[in-house]
Amino acid sequence: MKYMGSKARHAKEILPIILKDRKPGQWYVEPFVGGANMIDKVDDNRIGNDSHPQLIAMWKAVANGWLPPQNISFEEYKEAQKEKTIDALTGFIGFGCSYSGKWFGGYARGNNKNGTPRNYTEESARNINKQANNLKDVDFRCGSYFDLEIPPNSIIYCDPPYQGTTNYATGYFDHESFWNWCNQKVIEGHIVFVSEYSAPDDWECVWSKQVNNTLEKNTGSKQGTEKLFTKCS
Repeated sequence: MKYMGSKARHAKEILPIILKDRKPGQWYVEPFVGGANMIDKVDDNRIGNDSHPQLIAMWKAVANGWLPPQNISFEEYKEAQKEKTIDALTGFIGFGCSYSGKWFGGYARGNNKNGTPRNYTEESARNINKQANNLKDVDFRCGSYFDLEIPPNSIIYCDPPYQGTTNYATGYFDHESFWNWCNQKVIEGHIVFVSEYSAPDDWECVWSKQVNNTLEKNTGSKQGTEKLFTKCS
C-alpha cells in the first residue's frame, strides 16, 4: 500500500541484509508496520505492530479476507474524515485514498497522462489485494512500540518517523527514547535494524542509497540518503 515513508522501493535491497542470518522459527518483528510493504515479503513467524488503530483494523481485516472498495467519493472521504471510526474501511479511506498515503492528507485525485480521470482508490485497493495473501499469518497488533511484547531473540526491523521530517498520523515522536529502547532490545538479545537518515555513533550503517523523498518539512521533493543501521550486542 502507498504509505508515507514506505520502503517498498528498497525492500529487495535491505531485506536480504536483515534476514541474512535468520534462524528457523525466529520471529521477524516490525514495531512500525505502516503500509506493510516490508513484512509482506517475509515468510514464517511475523509480528506487525503499529500505534494507529484504524490502520491495524484494516490490516487485520485484509488478512482475514476483506476486500477494500474500488471507489470512494469525495463526500464519503470527508464523512470518514469527520467520524474517524476505528474500522477497516476508515483505515483504507484515511490512507489509501489520501495524497501520498498520509492519514487524511487530502483526497487524492487527478488525471492520467492521457487526460482521463485517475482512480486512486482503485489503485490502492488493487495494491492491497496483491499484498493480502502474504499477510494472512501475520500477527497484527496495535499499540506503542515501547509496550510491544517481543519473542526472545527476534529480528526487529524499525522504520520509525524520521527525525526532522513531516509528522506522521500519531504526531510527536521522541527520538531519544526510541534509540534508548533500541539499545535495550539489543542488550536483551534481539537483532535490531533501523531505517533512518542518521543514528547514534555506536550504530553501524550497513546500507545506504540516495533517493528523492517528500518527507522533509519544507515543501517539495528533496534528495536524501536512506540508511539502514544495526548494532552488535
